[in-house]
Amino acid sequence: MSTLLSLDAVEVGYGDVVAVHAASLEVRAGEIVALIGSNGAGKTTTLRAVAGLLRPRRGRIVFDGDRIDGRSPADVVARGIAHVPEGRQLFPTMTVLENLELGARTAASRAQRPETLARVFDLFPRLAERQTQLAGTLSGGEQQMTAIGRALMARPRLLMLDEPSLGLAPIVVATIFDNLARINAGGTTVLLVEQNVLRALRLCHRGYVLENGAIVAQGTRDALLADERIKRAYLGR
Repeated sequence: MSTLLSLDAVEVGYGDVVAVHAASLEVRAGEIVALIGSNGAGKTTTLRAVAGLLRPRRGRIVFDGDRIDGRSPADVVARGIAHVPEGRQLFPTMTVLENLELGARTAASRAQRPETLARVFDLFPRLAERQTQLAGTLSGGEQQMTAIGRALMARPRLLMLDEPSLGLAPIVVATIFDNLARINAGGTTVLLVEQNVLRALRLCHRGYVLENGAIVAQGTRDALLADERIKRAYLGR
């Protein structure tokens, strides 16, 4: 598989604080890659740098052969990357349908909006039932479905998700992760930040472990699940 996204010795910070130190990773086309680690490890910061929300101080971020570090968020989206942020960040006084339609910002995605919307409703039938409901009145699970659906409306090649299971009931989490597998099977590459380490590793093809802003381990799903350090630190074994 060809490399779709690569980070090469990327450093990102806030003011005088360095949150990510010389991080290097790659996501190959067609993969699900998990980025795991404890709170404050730098996972969200890494996604925000890829999304164009933070400018790296050092290093390179390359997507499909082109450098994107320093590009605007709009440019990053136009190149084929969609970001589902932690906390969903929907517009609560807009309907589900209006929130979804906001995801189709580029000319290409707007032209295919009916087809993409049908796909989103196929993945998340609840959203079809709730499409005229205000987003702020939805349950947490329905809001997460809406946030993922909004990102899919951009027809991304790479879908990045930040803590999609946060605050959700186990049965809803299972549905979300089943749909991430379906999204990936449909051809969308996925970069997943998730504190539910066991579920993330079971879903992914490969993973990276981030601690104190640095990549400290990487490997295939099976290798990481079998790693005694990861078992002790993240799986309670």
